[in-house]
Amino acid sequence: MKYEFAETTMVREVYENELNELLELYLYLHEDTIPEVTEYLNSTWKTIIQDENHHIIVKIADHKIVSSCVCVIIPNLTRNIRPYAFIENVVTHADYRGKGFATECLNYAKEIAEKERCYKMMLLTGSKEDSTLRFYENAGYNCTDKTAFIQWID
Repeated sequence: MKYEFAETTMVREVYENELNELLELYLYLHEDTIPEVTEYLNSTWKTIIQDENHHIIVKIADHKIVSSCVCVIIPNLTRNIRPYAFIENVVTHADYRGKGFATECLNYAKEIAEKERCYKMMLLTGSKEDSTLRFYENAGYNCTDKTAFIQWID
């Protein structure tokens, strides 16, 4: 059972009642505005929060969400039927960067992936900043094993 309160400082999975706070954090990712509360938003949130393979990990500091990442466990028929994890939406509030909070979120995601017997974790970044690329390398990711291709859909 998930308890509906924010601790002083910790990493955990997001609570259902924290959608608005999460959306505010996403303004530091690539969003320009917080989406309007609609039936579609609420339905999407419900789908995410009820999906046992979809994990939104948050870092709580100063009684608020200051960093987050998403870890999705994807069932798989290869590699001895072992799933893999996909990491997305890694973000830290600008006032809290450089404190290791995103690393804590990624480490929590790795714990989930290991528990689920994943054989690999993947992430993509749109950033070309050396500091961002070094951050992911320091977190244990590399950009040499695979080549990523993206096709954007309007």
